[in-house]
Amino acid sequence: MNSIQLSNRLKKVCSYVKEDAVIADIGSDHAYLPCYLVLNNKVNKAIAGEVVRGPYESALRNVKKNGLQEHVSVRLANGLFAIEPSDDVDTVIIAGMGGTLISTILDKGIALLGNVSRLILQPNLHAQAIRQWAVENKWKIVAEDILNEDDKIYEIVVLEKGSEVYNELELLVGPFLISSKNDAFIEKWTRETNEWRRVLKSLENAEETMAIKSKKEQLITNLALIGKVLST
Repeated sequence: MNSIQLSNRLKKVCSYVKEDAVIADIGSDHAYLPCYLVLNNKVNKAIAGEVVRGPYESALRNVKKNGLQEHVSVRLANGLFAIEPSDDVDTVIIAGMGGTLISTILDKGIALLGNVSRLILQPNLHAQAIRQWAVENKWKIVAEDILNEDDKIYEIVVLEKGSEVYNELELLVGPFLISSKNDAFIEKWTRETNEWRRVLKSLENAEETMAIKSKKEQLITNLALIGKVLST
């Protein structure tokens, strides 16, 4: 993968970037994604944020290699603190992390989202945490996607400002993904339910503490919810 040829996962993330958006890619690693967007004339200005010096220096080298210093600014900063008010960023991308970590990053830098109109988030797991964060912070889901790449399932959740109410099932699997139920969706939740059944079975002989009881109840609830989706 490089700035010319992204993985299918990151290409799909890029497909949700609006033309001429000003983006901040948080946790940008080599800055492949912002460079790709500029090289393909989808955006003219991008921020690549990195909290670790090694990837930050890799991003600097890649931007220079592609001659994009006037278009892509690489910042060494923690999460959304890579964004400065003068950047006029309207789209934030956070890809390749866990959903809980992405939610934490958004929480810590929420004051920097004032001018941001779109969040494109690609959790590697626990996308439910992002949907819950959206509800609690007055963002709504406007698009979702799910795909299989190298035998790993990835979800994409796109948020814009606004209030929306989601039921327990929609928070768990995604309101848009329920409708599409593509092959990756079926595969993901078949894997999950098999794992939940395994865990539930392993808890049968465990001491019935409050934590164990709560865990079993949640697993049974989730199995019932997903069972309805997979059977229709």
